[in-house]
Amino acid sequence: MINNKSQIERCDILGVNLTVTDYNGVVEAIHNAIETNIQIRLNFSNVHVVMMAQNNPELLKALNHPAALSQPDGMPLVWAMKTYGKKISDRVYGPDTFELCMKKSAELGFKHYFYGSADKTLNLLRKNLKEKFPNLEISGTYAPPFRPLSPEEESDIAKKINESGANIVWVGLGAPKQEIWVDKMAPYLSAPVVIAIGAAFDFHAGTVKQAPDWMQDHGLEWLYRFIQEPRRLWFRYLYYNPLYIIKFSWERLKGLKA
Repeated sequence: MINNKSQIERCDILGVNLTVTDYNGVVEAIHNAIETNIQIRLNFSNVHVVMMAQNNPELLKALNHPAALSQPDGMPLVWAMKTYGKKISDRVYGPDTFELCMKKSAELGFKHYFYGSADKTLNLLRKNLKEKFPNLEISGTYAPPFRPLSPEEESDIAKKINESGANIVWVGLGAPKQEIWVDKMAPYLSAPVVIAIGAAFDFHAGTVKQAPDWMQDHGLEWLYRFIQEPRRLWFRYLYYNPLYIIKFSWERLKGLKA
């Protein structure tokens, strides 16, 4: 369970400090941050994110920021953490955390802001969430243009988010853009929780299908997504996945010999 940042147990996997927690711990951390108004930043790291961080200092900095809680979003990372003796039974999957947080927020009155994706997706997302959680408070949404924002535009969006009164800002821009955005913009946001959430907007809007539970449980979600979008995802999975196995195996071998 996560109570406060000073008590969080972490596990270093190829230089990325992943939290040793579960879904209840993450929701508790979100609740605690809102209650105390002490900002936290949540990331959901899978093998792809961890491997990109090897050669992306900005991404690594964002994942390991003192206020960041980087969750193990893939089963291969959970298995890796277990080799260090960490007591963790399952991954903390971004889309499932998103839905759980929506359910809790409908009960507790937390307000949400969705930043990223496209207007069509955000409209479908809002519609689906309001049907499922009628009492959910959505303070605002914004689909940014597909280009870098100017300093003036960044200032304007920070002001817009702050004026919305949102407690939780969800950022769905894709990795590593979303993690770097959170690291850059969080200091200018009054919301106590800022979350880089990946493909959760698409999944809950219904524009992209999720892998079956059995594939997720066996670490095969990557295969399902690869079959859906081979042209876009072939490099991510056919390059980064084998490279992860090689690098982590070598790191563990060196550690056992030391």
